[in-house]
Amino acid sequence: MYINSRIPPLKVRARLLMATLLLTGALMGCATTSVESRRELAGDMAARAGLRPLLLKTDGFQLAGFHRLGPMDKPASVYIEGDGFAWVDRRTISPNPTPRNPLALRLASIDPAPTVIYLSRPCQYVDLSQAPECHRKYWTSHRFAEQILESYDRALDDMARRWDVSGFHLVGFSGGGAVAALLAARRWDILSLRTVAGNLDPRALNEAKGVSPLTGSLDPMSVAAKLKRLPQIHYSGAKDRVVPAWIAESFVGAMGPDACAETHRVPGAEHVAGWPDAWRRLAPILPECPLGPGVP
Repeated sequence: MYINSRIPPLKVRARLLMATLLLTGALMGCATTSVESRRELAGDMAARAGLRPLLLKTDGFQLAGFHRLGPMDKPASVYIEGDGFAWVDRRTISPNPTPRNPLALRLASIDPAPTVIYLSRPCQYVDLSQAPECHRKYWTSHRFAEQILESYDRALDDMARRWDVSGFHLVGFSGGGAVAALLAARRWDILSLRTVAGNLDPRALNEAKGVSPLTGSLDPMSVAAKLKRLPQIHYSGAKDRVVPAWIAESFVGAMGPDACAETHRVPGAEHVAGWPDAWRRLAPILPECPLGPGVP
């Protein structure tokens, strides 16, 4: 190997080591980003859309979010975030699930509805040192656990009472789609359900990817038939390799014939990329049943 005779080999090795350390540090910084910077990103995004901070304390978990209130006694559009930064890599659980790119918040920021509420998932955006309930299982194997659904159920009760909300249009992104579907199946005041890249068949998806099943979670497929008469649209990215379109199609298929549910593949959209532009067109479109929700 040729080495410039004016630079001693030791200095060459030192420079190479320093360059490697700097590059590694930069890559790690880009890959993880601090929790504080993730909170600032969400706060700035919400503020630009006129969404104010919200913290709902339930018996189970604190649910952080943002909201914009319109006239009382009207429906609210509620967005439920995805799984967030749940895993550092395939084998390493993240110490904090706060999203690095909160897509559901981006979509909520676009929605022109008068009342828009964004809810994170449990343990996102909160101080984990003050949240002993936030065991890592709740953003891995138990991400759709009964305790989590009970927290959202109580949160919606609280919002309906506090702000005189007449009903809820639910929108869930990725794992938030599973939460939204499970929540819709247990409430009478859900007016519609929309999912974006929704993980609506977690068992089949995990089997297809060769990863462990969600042993402590409820399965949206178990309530599919119960949602048959609820107006629904399930959007999938045509280029999504994380939650492929067949997942939503499997969920709607499990409802049986004549279900009031549609699936749409959005051209060019991936799991995250492409959705904000598409949502500017899709957000105002509410699902409808010919005879209205709940009518057989």
